[in-house]
Amino acid sequence: MLVNEGELVREAMSRDVVLVGPGHTLRQVAATMSKRNVGAAVVADHDSSGIGIITERDILRSIAADENPDVELALDHQTTDVVYATPEWTIGDAALAMMRGGFRHLIVLDGNEVAGMLSVRDVVRTWAKAPV
Repeated sequence: MLVNEGELVREAMSRDVVLVGPGHTLRQVAATMSKRNVGAAVVADHDSSGIGIITERDILRSIAADENPDVELALDHQTTDVVYATPEWTIGDAALAMMRGGFRHLIVLDGNEVAGMLSVRDVVRTWAKAPV
């Protein structure tokens, strides 16, 4: 059994989520994420399919491909095939979903609303608080 694996996502997630639009440039997204010291942002597209996620890795890949961060848009680099957590998931369930999917962030939805973001850092922080 993992340490504190039964603790709930709502107890560990960050409620202060970075939201960007699909028309934001990668430079704008990177600047916002850097200012807020986070590794991912929710891309909210109210005119289309809903929400996606863009991460520091997405931006890094674009720059490594010699794409211009002042021209490239969040819309073209976001992930839209997103695995969402709910606040009632356990930390253990969230960690397993992250491991299976190979990602480090989960958008937390409460109904259809973004309730928070859970990162691997949040999971580790939660487990590190447990008595050994």
